[in-house]
Amino acid sequence: MAINPQDILVVTTENVPGYRVVQVLGDVFGATSRSRHMFSTMGAGFKSIVGGELIAFTKLIEETRLEALGRLRVNAANRGANAVVMMRFDTESIATTAGGVVAYGTAVVLERIPS
Repeated sequence: MAINPQDILVVTTENVPGYRVVQVLGDVFGATSRSRHMFSTMGAGFKSIVGGELIAFTKLIEETRLEALGRLRVNAANRGANAVVMMRFDTESIATTAGGVVAYGTAVVLERIPS
């Protein structure tokens, strides 16, 4: 039975309360990169004069993080996992106007512990 990637549980912990790991499928990744457009870069330059949140960059970071997490879920589902444990994010500057995000963790099969 195929697992819907949206149903993959992703946690930053090693264990999930009420569940046990019955199979470790190995590491999985979800990577993406994005570039900032000229207007957001110019706006950030102006904003740095007066201070405050760089809303365009915050939105870019959030969208990039969600895309990487979605790709992680797809890769885990393709391996037959129903969860990813020990998930982490890593970010990287690719160029002066681009950045990348990698979500990674261990794909596992969890089983509910009977109560």
